Amino acid sequence: MMKRIALVLAAAPLAGRAADVLPEACRAQWSDPALAERIDRGIERNRKGDLAVVVTNPDGSPAAGVRVEAEQKTHAFLFGCNLFVLGQLETPEQNRRYEEAFLRLFNFATLPFYWEGTEPAQGELRYAAGSRFMWRRPPPDPLLAWCRAHGVTPKGHPLLWHGYNPAWLPQEPEALRGLYLKRFEEIASRYAREIPVWDVVNESLVCRKSYPLYTEDRAYVAWAFREARRLFGPGPLLMINEVSEISHAPGEGNRYLRQVRSLLDAGVPVDGIGFQVHFFRRRALDAGLASRIWSPANLLDVYERFAALGRPLYVTEITISGAGEDGEALQAEVVRNLYRLWFSAPRMAGITWWNLGDGTAVQGENEAMGGLLDKDLRPKAAYAVLDELIHRAWTTRAEGTTDAAGRFAFRGFAGAYAVRAGGRTAEARIEAGGSGSIEVRLP
Repeated sequence: MMKRIALVLAAAPLAGRAADVLPEACRAQWSDPALAERIDRGIERNRKGDLAVVVTNPDGSPAAGVRVEAEQKTHAFLFGCNLFVLGQLETPEQNRRYEEAFLRLFNFATLPFYWEGTEPAQGELRYAAGSRFMWRRPPPDPLLAWCRAHGVTPKGHPLLWHGYNPAWLPQEPEALRGLYLKRFEEIASRYAREIPVWDVVNESLVCRKSYPLYTEDRAYVAWAFREARRLFGPGPLLMINEVSEISHAPGEGNRYLRQVRSLLDAGVPVDGIGFQVHFFRRRALDAGLASRIWSPANLLDVYERFAALGRPLYVTEITISGAGEDGEALQAEVVRNLYRLWFSAPRMAGITWWNLGDGTAVQGENEAMGGLLDKDLRPKAAYAVLDELIHRAWTTRAEGTTDAAGRFAFRGFAGAYAVRAGGRTAEARIEAGGSGSIEVRLP
């Protein structure tokens, strides 16, 4: 599978150079050597750790001069995408391409738990395989089984949102709260042990006033987190998620920063903080590239301010338009720049692209051409960029010879490793910012 995908990528067009496709002012910011050094330094500090391989003889004495090879097998960092159209494409070949392309890049999948999809008619629970078809709303059970079979970490999205709810819900606040508790309990009893990450509340700072639980202070957010913790238990990571411009507003004027800080100060169990980055139109991307909000200096400042709250950060939803003149090259260059910056940020734990293929977005957003694959599910230049970053730039392979103490040490990206020495193979892990050792005893 991987070899076939790699061959397709080899023929894929490469991203245009920044000098060719980025606006001049944006290009100057992203090509600043000081920024590149800061990003590289952040990646080195925040994404890597140290491992010492100690090789010993059968009697336990140090084995000097032994060749050691270490190969990274998986990433601790979560590279993700939504899984909303798994098995829903028109042909078996399209579904195969989708799965292969997903698995080559991603170890993290967002599963749909929109209320309109899990209970479109009152009492019609769509969790199990065989539920009636709804586009972009496959039932979670088969998606979860697929993730389990392929070693992909699943995430549930969302438990509570003012959007995409079924028409049958009541408009009376207390009645709606009661139904939310029923929904939370049903989902927790079925998935709390199976899905380790959840978006508990989505986009509260743009909640419409007509939503029955709306109050100016968004008190429903704290209520939802407390109830979710009570029902889901201590295991799952409970996240808050917010829209692009609000979550990335500059400085202390950031309303999202104030909201999350206030929730944590009140003891609300917010375990993770999510940031959306959506450009659903080419004109929105062009405007964003000229905006202070999306400058690298502001982005790094925003993430550092949130990192000070002591919770993991996630870029939860990403759409970078690939439409218009030089659209594919521009998309690839923006992807390269943003992913490098995100990967460098302190406490960043995961990055999730939104729609893998062109034409698989929600109605009204497909004109963005925001997929990493084209409409035929062939890799675009941005896909090739991520493949190079994840599998080459950010994957460690180390080799060397043990010293007089039988020791070979190296620094690598966090994840699982296969270590080979003197005909023996051992498994090891590197934690970001950590250090450890493993002994390999020769036969």
